Amino acid sequence: MKVLLAAVNAKYIHSNPAVYSLRAYAAGYASCVEIAEYTINQSAGAILADLYERRPRMIAFSCYIWNWRMIRGLLWDLQQILPDTDIWLGGPEVSYDAPAVLKTYPWLTGIMVGEGEETFRELMGYYCGEDIRLTEVSGICLPGIVMTPARELPDMDSLPFPYDDTAVFQNRIIYYESSRGCPYRCSYCLSGIEKAVRLRSLPLVKRELDFFLERRVAQVKFVDRTFNCRRSHALAVWRYLAEHDNGVTNFHFEIAAELLQAEEIALLQCVRPGLIQLESGVQSTNPDTLRAIHRHTDLIRLREAVGQIRAGGRVHMHLDLIAGLPYEDYDSFVRSFDDVYAMHPHQLQLGFLKVLKGSPLYEKTREYGIAYSSEPPYEVLYTRWLSYAELRRLKLVEEMVELYYNSGQFRHTLTALEHAFASPFRLYEKLGAFYEERGYVTNHPARSRRYDILLEFACSGDGEHAALYRELLTFDLYLREKCKSRPAFACDLTAYRAALRTYGEDRADHVEPFFYPVWAGSLEEMEVRRERPAFVRFHYAERDPLNHDAEITVL
Repeated sequence: MKVLLAAVNAKYIHSNPAVYSLRAYAAGYASCVEIAEYTINQSAGAILADLYERRPRMIAFSCYIWNWRMIRGLLWDLQQILPDTDIWLGGPEVSYDAPAVLKTYPWLTGIMVGEGEETFRELMGYYCGEDIRLTEVSGICLPGIVMTPARELPDMDSLPFPYDDTAVFQNRIIYYESSRGCPYRCSYCLSGIEKAVRLRSLPLVKRELDFFLERRVAQVKFVDRTFNCRRSHALAVWRYLAEHDNGVTNFHFEIAAELLQAEEIALLQCVRPGLIQLESGVQSTNPDTLRAIHRHTDLIRLREAVGQIRAGGRVHMHLDLIAGLPYEDYDSFVRSFDDVYAMHPHQLQLGFLKVLKGSPLYEKTREYGIAYSSEPPYEVLYTRWLSYAELRRLKLVEEMVELYYNSGQFRHTLTALEHAFASPFRLYEKLGAFYEERGYVTNHPARSRRYDILLEFACSGDGEHAALYRELLTFDLYLREKCKSRPAFACDLTAYRAALRTYGEDRADHVEPFFYPVWAGSLEEMEVRRERPAFVRFHYAERDPLNHDAEITVL
């Protein structure tokens, strides 16, 4: 008898911690349980064929907004090619409207509602012939709209560690949770529905972190919704990682940055660069918006904390914004963007509201005039404050931020370009419009071509600094890579051959002449042209662990 836990991930590098946790909790039935992971980028036909070849007695799909569309398509075909296979669903995409899902797909065997570890173990007992009836299993919804009693939430220490081998995660991200639940009540999110935060005990967490450290895995992402909501817990974990750092593994945490206090910040300013990366959701800086979504962010403290983390130079900082929230019109979002941009995060994620079934905001869509797509991920189309046309403009801004800011490949050029616009937002807005006018949005230019396009854009609006922009782009390009072919915008080296021979160059280095001090921190310093060039050596064997720039020496 074979039971298959099926996960359809958003990307190959992702994994699905839910299916591993279910299998670990049902360890007594391990010989019967297999895991199959796919991605939404695979063809439905290929996934269907693999499921058919496995011929399980039961399939359980883990359902989320990113994979629900594909899974729905698979459900129609599976019941035809595997008519004797029971099909179960679980996960947030089906837990909050299980009866409606069963009405749409009446051939489903059932839906596991909420946290599924204990539920799945009891189902395994049922399938293995033990004296259990389906209607006696708590936490499920059956055809005919039979809802069994809700299951009590398990103690976190009762959940076994889900991993026994890291080989299957080669070149992939491993996810880990040390807590469930969230103390906050953000109206767009499902995590705050469970008001209590359940923590895994620290001795257990430390033993499990050792598993990752000893195997020197590349990255572990904590899925705790607000990792530092219990300050003592977060501080103990970060201190343990600092003391047991293996020099390789990176740990990612979602936090509320405004909760960071002096002791945590002091610790984070001393860890190995690259050991820890932090992500904090700002979402908006509009006070009316924050009140409407039940966030009580101290923006002054958040700005101070992010600044202190950035100044330490040890921790990668990622900040998030959401477009389409109540009371946030276009001009308000511009202000929110510029406020967060001014904090200089290493990455700025511009996201768009997803109206999730079961969230408090889902119940208020009519009140707020929020229209959203009927298909997952249920993204906002317009609101009372923000039109569809304005959201389309923000989509272009999002793409430009991803290509240029978040890539980290154009840092010095962007620093100079910002001064040519009324605000950072207006820079990316104009760049997005430029991409659209020239047809670059549909052509998806290659990375090397993006340098040329940015030069074209910069010169179209600020031609008097064309020579400076060429050198800035040359500097940014060589900071990242020793190019096999020289870019067209870089200077002709014919006049500098003798000087370059004097400085010498080995395979790990590159030497480049610059008339402008493009490595300087301010535009005022950068734009002062010298009569004779300075030479900069790029050391590719030594790189900044946070932004991956080559180390430089001004000769």
